[in-house]
Amino acid sequence: MPGPFDLAFMQRGLVEVLVLAVAAGLLGTWIVLRELAFFSHATGTAAFPGLVLADGLAFPAPLGAFATAVLFAGGVGALSARRRTSYDSLTAIVLVGFLAAGVILASDVFRSGSNVETLLFGSLLTIGWRDIALACVASGLTLVASLCLGRRWLASGFDPESARSLGLRARALDPVLLALIALSTIAALSAVGALLATALFVVPAATTRLFCRRIVIWQAATVALVAAEGVAGLWLSYETNAPPGATIAVLAGAGFLAALLATRLPRGHVGVAVGACLALALPLVAGCGGTAASGGGGARLAVMATTTQIADWVRQVGGERVDVHQVLRPNTDPHDYEPRPRDVEAAAGARLVFVNGDRLDAWAAKLVEQSGGSPGVVDLGASLPVRLAGESNGPEASRYDPHWWHDPVNAEAAVRRVRDALAAAAPE
Repeated sequence: MPGPFDLAFMQRGLVEVLVLAVAAGLLGTWIVLRELAFFSHATGTAAFPGLVLADGLAFPAPLGAFATAVLFAGGVGALSARRRTSYDSLTAIVLVGFLAAGVILASDVFRSGSNVETLLFGSLLTIGWRDIALACVASGLTLVASLCLGRRWLASGFDPESARSLGLRARALDPVLLALIALSTIAALSAVGALLATALFVVPAATTRLFCRRIVIWQAATVALVAAEGVAGLWLSYETNAPPGATIAVLAGAGFLAALLATRLPRGHVGVAVGACLALALPLVAGCGGTAASGGGGARLAVMATTTQIADWVRQVGGERVDVHQVLRPNTDPHDYEPRPRDVEAAAGARLVFVNGDRLDAWAAKLVEQSGGSPGVVDLGASLPVRLAGESNGPEASRYDPHWWHDPVNAEAAVRRVRDALAAAAPE
């Protein structure tokens, strides 16, 4: 039985965590020191119009997200150079404009929801080497900039007025810091998503700040803490079959709470407080997990189905001759689903993968690609007798209602395709 980190997708996730730890740890100290937490969180959200453009014009999503994030950072930096308003206020002003542009592009120009799940949710389990390369670039640039400009950022962070009187124009170098935060946040989107980026860039730095006073020690401790929480969260997500991003976020929150209690409580109560935080965190992680809906091993045909109804059809058609792994559980939203470790393992070992198509389960393509297996993918929504009316009319499949199984004629046709695919995969 291989260990968690013997699997290829876990190894890629591990490398991504360790590389991102450098950028997140170093930038996290500057984010906390310069009170840029809201900016770092908003940068990922501001990438929305870039993702819409990438989706509509068919170019790589990270490129669109990064271009938009740089424009966002530049807008905040330009406003801050002319006004003595706090970064939080300026960030909110610029963010509203970017979100409005994204909504207009998505609804009125391309009529597409874009890859919003990429923006909100990432997954360390489907990391590719391109994602790791982007993280390496972000961490490398952050390390160089911290070594060259760290003293000026530090002076401006502690005492801006004194820094200006000494001729240190640290404020003029703020656009570099903002651009690095933008780049690193975009690099983290594929790993944890915009909603959980704070777990890497803010919470660990705020935790180590409780114990560190010197900037170098604070940065080293933060890099180490991000790496430790990332590795532990990735391992725990595998053991509990929970989403790695959420698991890392829970561990980061529990770590901050334990550190805060350790600084406030008498020494005799510190151990009890830390134990209580861990006791609260573990059930939360376990609650995020899911059980694989498989029938067991043997010589049966290994099949993965993304949605509940497709899994039911495959079970009814294949009976005891198929071993079905059902990805989505009842009442799970397919649009914001983050794959679990068992899903990636199932995709790697499957002979067939049945998907709904029409972008309802768009994440399935990356899941299959990064699993390391070579299953046949059957898109049941690709050719249907009846197309349901969507938000608008047009030739693009994405403009149709992806819930095509609501028409019984479509369901009947899909079942026939399931039968034919199973028979072709295992004629015996």
